[in-house]
Amino acid sequence: MKIESIVTIKKELQHLPKEDLLELCLRLGKFKKENKALLTYLLFEAHDEDGYVSSVKSTLDELFDGMNTDSYFYMKKTIRKILRQLRIYSRYSLKKSTEVELLLYFCERLKTLKPSIHRNRTLHNLYERQVTAVKKKIAVLHEDLQYDYNSQLEELL
Repeated sequence: MKIESIVTIKKELQHLPKEDLLELCLRLGKFKKENKALLTYLLFEAHDEDGYVSSVKSTLDELFDGMNTDSYFYMKKTIRKILRQLRIYSRYSLKKSTEVELLLYFCERLKTLKPSIHRNRTLHNLYERQVTAVKKKIAVLHEDLQYDYNSQLEELL
């Protein structure tokens, strides 16, 4: 089966009646958890970005609180899992400020972990890479947002 391009799919979707579009969306939501999560975001949370950010932060809090801190091995696995989840959540929102805010929150939580991530080279490097990524993402935002986010970033450093 040949997978069509987005342009071709868009043209085809424009010719479908409303009932068929609804059926296609529901069928798409059944196949993958990420598709269902994206549909949930678009339908229920896209209009309230601040509420979405706070709900993602509470989800991250639950993941960090459930982390096994007995060894750095388990911490690394869980932190990478949390970061993967964070990237998925930030991809749903097309706003760069949402992604920056979530990454800053992730870095804050990483910094406050016990035992300290700075005693483990891998975790420390992961933290440094995220701080660098945040700096790059802040640079493309509006000047007012840059100032706010840079002040938060300075507190992390």
